[in-house]
Amino acid sequence: MTTIGIIGAGHIGSQVARKAVQLGYDVVISNSRGPETLTDLVTELGPKARAATSVDAAGAGDFVVVTVPLKNVKDVPVEPLAGKIVIDTNNYYFERDGRIAALDNGETTTAQMLQAHLPSSIVAKGFNHITAADITTEGTPAGTENRRALATASDSTEGSDLVTRLYDEFGFDTVNIGQLAESWRVERDRPAYGAVQNATELRDNLAKAPRTV
Repeated sequence: MTTIGIIGAGHIGSQVARKAVQLGYDVVISNSRGPETLTDLVTELGPKARAATSVDAAGAGDFVVVTVPLKNVKDVPVEPLAGKIVIDTNNYYFERDGRIAALDNGETTTAQMLQAHLPSSIVAKGFNHITAADITTEGTPAGTENRRALATASDSTEGSDLVTRLYDEFGFDTVNIGQLAESWRVERDRPAYGAVQNATELRDNLAKAPRTV
């Protein structure tokens, strides 16, 4: 079975892990404080999960979810992620991350920043505009009327295709924004951010998003 590496065991990372093990994935999860601090979470997740360092989680995953504060992106291990698809859940919170002029001015996106840090990986945006608790509670079967939709973006169809498949398994439709350069449309303070929306509503919200806020 596929192993998902998760770098970051906060609200999003832990919820992705919970849903993943429910679906039969193996999970290797890490945080910045060390594997020993994840004992309770791993016990809850059961035998399909184990705690590790970020380097080990990166190496173990067939693909990897990076869900750390933007200010800590440079701590994400580079070499063990080479050639892998990396799902980026990040958002820019200047109150936490400090002001980043290139983001304030609309010159780049958070996903492009991670891609620049991981030049040999395939970065795809995912799970960045949904409340963490909803990841395990809001999913519905494919074909459900008004099924909730989430957005993805990647410079590689391989990356966006993987997120689309994972979303569907988690119970969500997908709207593909396109390249990472367009992923600002679903970031913080835009209409799609945090909204409960079907695919049509998500496309509408993406279309009316302002470039800078």
